Amino acid sequence: MADYTPVIGLEIHVELQTKSKMFCQCSADYFGKEPNTQVCPVCLGLPGALPVPNKKAIEYCQLLGLALGCKLNKSSKFARKHYFYPDLPKGYQISQYDDPLSEKGQITIYNPKSGEEVKHEITRVHMEEDTGKLMHKGEVSLVDFNRSGVPLVEIVTEPDFENAEDVGAFLKELQIIIRDLAVSNADMEKGSMRLEPNISLRQKSQRQLPSYKVEVKNINSFNFVKKAIEYERIRQTGILERGKIPEQETRGFNENKGITFSQRSKEYAHDYRYFPEPDIPPMEFDLVYFNKLKNSLPELPRKKWQRFIKLGLTKQDALLLAFNPLLSEKFEKLMSLAEAKNVAKIIINKKTLSLNQIKELIEKSKKPTKTNQKKLDETIDLIMIQNAKAVGDYKGGKENALMFLFGQVMKVMKGSADAKILRRKLLEKLK
Repeated sequence: MADYTPVIGLEIHVELQTKSKMFCQCSADYFGKEPNTQVCPVCLGLPGALPVPNKKAIEYCQLLGLALGCKLNKSSKFARKHYFYPDLPKGYQISQYDDPLSEKGQITIYNPKSGEEVKHEITRVHMEEDTGKLMHKGEVSLVDFNRSGVPLVEIVTEPDFENAEDVGAFLKELQIIIRDLAVSNADMEKGSMRLEPNISLRQKSQRQLPSYKVEVKNINSFNFVKKAIEYERIRQTGILERGKIPEQETRGFNENKGITFSQRSKEYAHDYRYFPEPDIPPMEFDLVYFNKLKNSLPELPRKKWQRFIKLGLTKQDALLLAFNPLLSEKFEKLMSLAEAKNVAKIIINKKTLSLNQIKELIEKSKKPTKTNQKKLDETIDLIMIQNAKAVGDYKGGKENALMFLFGQVMKVMKGSADAKILRRKLLEKLK
């Protein structure tokens, strides 16, 4: 078993949180609604119905591509992906093939268990529509088309994962990024984020990719993804040790038994008979639009993590705060009350307390600080010279820059400065 290394790539589907569906005006808020009540001729694929793309969904897809370090394509188009399944009313899915909205990205993930930062390549982030949903009752299968046509982003990675732990760390960070962008709630229980690992094995002495891959479809839990990968590792190892090659196929995951099961032979691109969608013209974008998108990006968790480390926090404490929106919000509001690392410790250890309760604890924990006014003035001047960009950012309206400068001064002063005096002097000098 030790002779083989897993080769894992990921396909992640994310339903976007738009008001209407991808190509029609039906409500995209389908969850919990009576079956087949959120439908129209377009999402039912009736003859003569024409699709009109959702501008907001396209914008959300491009924002997600930017957040994953992708290049936005100036030209992009939709394609028809043909396959026949009861939940696909048209007999094809409107997706993207050779000209996606964004591609060729890269993201670095910090794995807290290993303490390592690992780079992962993003192949593409493209736009498509969701399918209907099959419901099985006894010997009868019913189809609910409420979900059909809901905007769906597909994120495809390169097969550069070698273990389930790195996969789990990547998926958790991805979910936080998606939520920070406010493009989806990424709720796996409701199916708005679905995970599909592609798994194969290669001998450790070889570098080329295996001649096959097994895709496990529609997993709705980080834990289940790791279990599916581990099960496939053991199953495929047994097949390879018998001198055979695992079949290239699509498998499902049985959550109760913790095993995968065969569903169908895995298709290749030519099986889908892709061709450009004739009812939707190609899309063209300019640099003005791209710059507007880039400027609308919020501070992403990784940048926040790096900023918190510069304030003196440990990697682990910075991780716990930066990747938890509620805790990071508390930290941002309270970090100026005392040395940043001490504020962080209190917030992490007392995470269930309210903002005011944590504030009281911070005030009680502080010892009276005698401030060397001359040294403080000199330190503020030095920090402002060394961090001219942060000064410019603050003057440009970025409040986070003030907290960064505050933290840098406190770091040099080694906590021996009264926070209120420091804040007042810093604001005076910035003005």
